Amino acid sequence: MKRLLGILLLLLPLACAHPDRYTVLRGYAQGGTYAVKFSLSGVRAKPERIQEAVDSILQRVDTTLSGYNKGSMLSRFNRGETVFPNDLFLDVYDFSRAYFEASDGGLDVAAGPVFDIWGFGFTTDSLPPQSRVDSALSVSGMKRLVPSLRSVLREDGSLRPEDVVLEGTALPRLNYNAVAQGYTCDLVAEYLHSLGVKDMLVDIGEIFCEGVNPAGNPWSIGVDRPVDGNNTPGQMLEGVWQSPGGAQGVVTSGNYRKFYIKDGRKYGHTLDPRTGYPAQDSLLSATIVTARAADADAVATWAMVLGFEKARQLLLEREDLEGYLIYASQGDTMKHWASPGFNLK
Repeated sequence: MKRLLGILLLLLPLACAHPDRYTVLRGYAQGGTYAVKFSLSGVRAKPERIQEAVDSILQRVDTTLSGYNKGSMLSRFNRGETVFPNDLFLDVYDFSRAYFEASDGGLDVAAGPVFDIWGFGFTTDSLPPQSRVDSALSVSGMKRLVPSLRSVLREDGSLRPEDVVLEGTALPRLNYNAVAQGYTCDLVAEYLHSLGVKDMLVDIGEIFCEGVNPAGNPWSIGVDRPVDGNNTPGQMLEGVWQSPGGAQGVVTSGNYRKFYIKDGRKYGHTLDPRTGYPAQDSLLSATIVTARAADADAVATWAMVLGFEKARQLLLEREDLEGYLIYASQGDTMKHWASPGFNLK
């Protein structure tokens, strides 16, 4: 449902005494594959039942939040249809609104029209003229919408797009690509916690991990080197992050796999929803670690919009965040900066 990210689970040798207590669930979700590895110690549910439940969670996310699924609740809402929102639809809106306000509009899930004019694939003819950018900006932004969808629900529980609009007449165009995968990781982790799972790694494009791997060691995740053409996760690594053992969401955002070049100028896929143009900065990738994958997902995108200096300042100010920033210096030299608590090997 969103960009490809520069993170890869490092496969470690199974050197502990009980690797047989771990199982791996695999499948397809959100335009890619997923892998959920966890320990069955103390868990009574059978793996096949757990697989069914995980697939059910992923299916619910797809039918609720996917912009690629034309029959999803989000797609129907964006088309102007009345919907009966579930808790997931309402909660993700509230979560996104909180980040919109915290980022001063730098993270805006209601900037769908701006993303649309640039094109998800950044084809050779997708550079829009200023007039189209201005037009898209005029009908974009959470500033135009109610703070919470729950405040405008009808008595029968329905939600009408026109009731959500505070400014103008254009209907909402929501795009949850910046938060949905991380949010989904947290949903799966929450379910595993309910079964008593303590050691897990959930990889759905973004990552949530907790406890230890089958070797009895902290989970390790590689950070890809953000160079153009590095399209295979794990092919070129900049470093390896090692988990301290607690609940950790880990997300990398970068512009080195999706970009567009016009007249010798490179336009990355990270758009600044306030300007309507791709963010222009030396920052090449941002890897964010925090207790929830949804927060790591949101902050990783926000960091790319902020740029290197402001993203570094954010990480130093927030005790709940750790991060690793890779940026270009003079002469195209690649440099990196890690926050004090980012455990890089």
